[in-house]
Amino acid sequence: MNIPIGLTIAGSDSGGGAGIQADIKAMQANGVFAMSVITAITAQNSVAVTDAIDLPTSIIASQMDAVFGDFQIASIKTGMLSSTAIIECVATKLKTVGGIPLVVDPVMISKSGFSLLKEDAISALIELLLPLASVCTPNAHEAARLVGFDITDEEGAKAAAEIILKMGPSNVLVKGGHLDAEIEAVDILFDGNRMHVFRAPRIETIHTHGTGCTYASTIAANLAKGLSIYDSVKTAKEYVTKAIQNGFSFGKGHGPTDHFHFLRKAES
Repeated sequence: MNIPIGLTIAGSDSGGGAGIQADIKAMQANGVFAMSVITAITAQNSVAVTDAIDLPTSIIASQMDAVFGDFQIASIKTGMLSSTAIIECVATKLKTVGGIPLVVDPVMISKSGFSLLKEDAISALIELLLPLASVCTPNAHEAARLVGFDITDEEGAKAAAEIILKMGPSNVLVKGGHLDAEIEAVDILFDGNRMHVFRAPRIETIHTHGTGCTYASTIAANLAKGLSIYDSVKTAKEYVTKAIQNGFSFGKGHGPTDHFHFLRKAES
């Protein structure tokens, strides 16, 4: 049986709720075989990220060479790329395999406030990686750092999407889970011509660890299966909403979403 292959290039989460671990679960849950290139190792749980170390760019490059040298990758998702050197390494390799749909999730900071992207690497992210992206998927906080102003509502998200699109990605999805002025969870997809608005009820829960990683990876999985950007986002929005609704209360802080909620529902 042949199924599409998705590749995640991101950091590892020891708590299993975000990062590479969430990416793999989301891709597999959405019908794509997931492969991975690990860029960093973090020590984290439901409460906080307590430590992190970047892997050498040589091993990151070797992982990418190994995967691309043997497998037909149908889509790629990037997550935690914490330094200029890592972004340069990844972007250089991606340019050699052009034509594969690329989802860039500009991971910048953890829920507990731990920086996952060095301040001096933001310009490298904008200049080297965003122009390669089929879609860039910042949350409101990440979009604010990219554009330089606070984003609290739908109109602000739309304004940010227009600015970020000019940085090079083909599409921009500003994820609205952090839009405090909005009653609903409102996401804005801008393709350069039209603002597509996706709405879902805001779920009252703290168990949202890894939501952004899950969302972006599901979009990548859908692109690997041949869906359009619009349909990939629409389907991913529905999936991640249900994953949040069924989130786990593991640990003392923010528990993870349930990537395989549909299996447990079928079993009950």
